[in-house]
Formats: sequence, structure tokens, C-alpha cells
Amino acid sequence: MNFSGKNKTDENYSDLRSYHYGSQNWEIERLSPHIGAIIRGIDMRVPLSDTSKAELRELLLRHQVVFMRDQDLTPAQQRDFAGSFGTLHIHPVFPTVPDVPEAIVLDTQQNDLKDNALWHTDVTFSETPPMGAVLMARKLPPTGGDTLWASASAAYEALSPGMKASLENLTALHDFTRSFPLSRFGRTEEERNGWMKTRNEHPPVEHPVIRIHPETGKRGLFVNEGFTTEICGLEHDESQALLAFLFRHLARPEFQVRWIWREGDVAFWDNRITQHYAVDNYRPHHRIMHRVTIMGDKPFGPSESAIS
Repeated sequence: MNFSGKNKTDENYSDLRSYHYGSQNWEIERLSPHIGAIIRGIDMRVPLSDTSKAELRELLLRHQVVFMRDQDLTPAQQRDFAGSFGTLHIHPVFPTVPDVPEAIVLDTQQNDLKDNALWHTDVTFSETPPMGAVLMARKLPPTGGDTLWASASAAYEALSPGMKASLENLTALHDFTRSFPLSRFGRTEEERNGWMKTRNEHPPVEHPVIRIHPETGKRGLFVNEGFTTEICGLEHDESQALLAFLFRHLARPEFQVRWIWREGDVAFWDNRITQHYAVDNYRPHHRIMHRVTIMGDKPFGPSESAIS
């Protein structure tokens, strides 16, 4: 690793606000102690070499969400960039870019996006939630519309030893209908048929409350307000009280980074150890984002062996 102007080692990179990294000598600017960095010097239109892809993955694991400004990407180029990190997900509800079905369109004039205005981890109603996602700003309001990300590992580390022990072997249910209720996503017969199909394909699924990251081994809280409905094995009131505490805890500002978008900005985040919140403070202005989502693996917790 080549640190800018200093004889530093990888172990103490956290002492630096910025540094240079990798074979492309990208400039990395850290945005907060726990999460977030800007990568400068990368052109996402150019296919990544194996070396550059490995280096970018390392930066993603280290910073949990990375941002690239001034990227002039077509939807197909955005898809191809994301596809270099894994198989891509086709969302069962949101509309997609014509001829690029992997790129969902988050358009406030077409979609009901109120459910993005809460802390959530994408698609945890799946047995194998996404590994990550690549989000690009296509059209922005004159002000507002920021997105926040929170580090689930920083939130876990801030818990007391007693709370960590209490959560060690718990699991929770994640339900598609919590963020996609039929009342708002079944307004037409076509929508209702699609909703029923998705509901049948994705019944409520159980995930560990503490997830072990499959690449770093870090522990992170894996419940989210968007999809988690109950803690398994607890009485209803106990479950709701514990979830309410965890949701509040995860939303503490010291675990967060806030991104003020410019058109052409791209965010790439690790969905396995983060949550995000799209601030809905700009209506009636128009906001369009394109997201490409990378498939992941089945979460495992402290009581389970690591996935090989």
C-alpha cells in the first residue's frame, strides 16, 4: 500500500484522513471513523483488471461504503461494473431500465418510495440477501435527497458485553410485506398478481440477529426497520421492545456517514454490514436513482460455522 507522503503501514491507516492505495494509485478520502470513503482517480466505464477489482473489494470491506464522483455511466455500464463483483439480482417489485433489467429505477414520479425513508438493509426478506449494491444519481432535486449509511459493525461494538451475550444466539424474522404492503403495491390487478407471486416466493425468513461477515469475520447487527418483524422465541412485547432498542441504537449518528449527492455520483456499499436511509425531504421535486444489486449468500451467526 502506498500512503500519500508518509511511511505508514496498513495497520495504522486509520490515523490518516486520506491516503493513496493500490496499483492505480487511487486517492482515498475517509469520511468518518467507522464508515465511508471517497475514491478519486477511478473511471468506472473502464473494465476493472483482476488486480483493480481485488483492490476495490478490499476498500469496500474496509470502508463499508465507497463513493465515486463524476461518473458518466450508461445503465449498461453501471450493470457491467456491478456484475464484475457477482451475479446480479432482479428486483421483484420496482420497475427497471428498458433493456437493462438488472438496473431498478427509483423515481419519485413513478414509485412509492416512502419505504426508503427509514433505516433498512436491502432485500433481507430473501434467504440470501444481497452482497452489495451500486447506486447512481441520475436526476436530483435542487436541495435535499441525501442518503445516510450506518455501520452495523460499529453499532455492534458499541453494545455492552451483557447485551452482546443476550443477542448471541437469537434469530429474527424478515418479511417482504413490512415494506411492500399490498395496500400500496397492489393497486391494479397486474400489481396484485405480481405482489402475490413475490409473497409466495418469499415467505418470512429467519436470519441471525448478529451476522458474521463472510469475508472479514466482523460481527454486525442484522435487524432492520424495513423488513424485521420479530425476534424469534420471545414474547411479542419482549420482541418489540428489543427491536425498538436495536433500531434506535443502529440509527445513532456516530455510526453514520451522510452523502450529499451530485448528478453522476455513484455509491457502492456492502449490504452485509450496513444499513441506509434515503432522506425524503425534497418533494414535490423530482429525484431519479438507478440501483444495481449484487447477489449474496445465506447469513450465518456466532453459533454457526463460517461459509467456506
